[in-house]
Amino acid sequence: MGFYTEEQWLQWIDALAEQDYVVIDSFFSEDMLSEILDFFVQKRAEDDFEKASIGVQAQVISEIRGDYTFWLDRQRDTALKPFFELITESIEKLNRYCYLSLSDYEFHLAYYPPKTYYKKHLDQFRERSNRMISFIIYLNEDWTPGDGGELKIYKKDGEDIVAPLLNRAVLFKSADVPHEVLLTHKGRASLTGWLLYQPQVLGGILA
Repeated sequence: MGFYTEEQWLQWIDALAEQDYVVIDSFFSEDMLSEILDFFVQKRAEDDFEKASIGVQAQVISEIRGDYTFWLDRQRDTALKPFFELITESIEKLNRYCYLSLSDYEFHLAYYPPKTYYKKHLDQFRERSNRMISFIIYLNEDWTPGDGGELKIYKKDGEDIVAPLLNRAVLFKSADVPHEVLLTHKGRASLTGWLLYQPQVLGGILA
């Protein structure tokens, strides 16, 4: 038995197909959310986050992005096994209903300190173009308007602003949806990754 019903998956996938992105609230179960939040706090306490880089050359450019990341490893990070199983289910459903050829994924924890941002960009590289679906789940407890860190999605007919509410997931087409993280006024946390159409081979240097 899967994490979600076929009806739920079809509703989300239809929205993704129609508008290139979908927002899903209360994405994780309470138990899974608690496990991920605990894991995030642990890795922050252990100072395991590193300054995020840009592109295949892994350049750190604070004027473009200011977050810190911890790359997940499905073999090492066994405390997150249910999450990895959920992502495997996501790949299976997207392959079935969208006729994609997803075969792998890469995820990291992300933390934006106050007064940081990520300027407008696409989640794709000219040197490596196998990211198909971007996948964000927000981990911000007690977020309120004014805290900043919203996701701005650029569309052909305008812009949408998505608040980074706790347990809200956002999926979008990596190569087709320009977006940015607006200026944060308090720490902003997420679990962010990409579903890939071939195995990732360059490791966790990419962001």
